[in-house]
Amino acid sequence: MKHLPHFFGYPLMITVLTYCTSVENNQTETHSHPHPHDQAKETFSIEGLVDEVKTVPDSIIEYLHAQHHSHKVLERRTVPPGYETREMKYWTDYAANLDELPVINPGPGEYVHVMEGYKNGYQNLVIGITETFPGGAPPMHTHKGEESHVLLEGKILYALGDTLFTITAPYIINIPPMVPHAFKNIGEKTANLVVIFPTNVWEYDVLDYFPFNDKDKAGK
Repeated sequence: MKHLPHFFGYPLMITVLTYCTSVENNQTETHSHPHPHDQAKETFSIEGLVDEVKTVPDSIIEYLHAQHHSHKVLERRTVPPGYETREMKYWTDYAANLDELPVINPGPGEYVHVMEGYKNGYQNLVIGITETFPGGAPPMHTHKGEESHVLLEGKILYALGDTLFTITAPYIINIPPMVPHAFKNIGEKTANLVVIFPTNVWEYDVLDYFPFNDKDKAGK
C-alpha cells in the first residue's frame, strides 16, 4: 500500500499489484488506426457516440469548488437523455452489453461507455469503461462523490490532487470526493479503464487546468 500526501483533508491511497515510477524517456509510440488520436485500434464499438450535455456552473457550484481547490470550474457535464430505462422484468434484463450503452468523448483519444444506474436497475451505482488510446486523456475534473479506477493492463500517468505519478496495471485507485484528477495513457496499447461511482447518474465538473502535455512520458 502506497500513501500519497493528504489533499484537502483526504488521504489519497493507491492499492497496487505493480507500481512503476518512471518510463524510459526515449520510448517511442507507433500505432495504426484510421482515427486521428495516435492511430490506435478500438477494443469496443463507438457507434453509440453521443454529445455530452454541458452546463455553465452557477454560484453554488463555484462556491463548492472553492472549498476544495484553487482551480476554476468551467462546466458541468452529464450524459444526455434518450436511451431507455430497463424494465428489469426478466433476469436477462439485468445484463447490459456495451453496444447498448451511450458512448461519450470526454477528451482527446478517450471514449467512455457509460452505464448509469437509474437506467439499469441500480440504486447507487454508475460504471464507465474507457477506451483510452495511447496519448489519450480526459480533462482535469472532479466528482461530488468518491470514485474508484480499476485497470488490469496498461501504463497510466495520473494527476491526482497536486501530484503526478506513473502506475502500471493491475491496480485500483481510490479518488476521494472533489479531488481534481485526470489520467493519460502513456502505454503503447489502448487502456480499458473501469471507473466506478456510488451514485446513479453520470456527472463531473471540468476544471480550467490540464496537467499533461505532449512530452509527458513519466510521473514524478
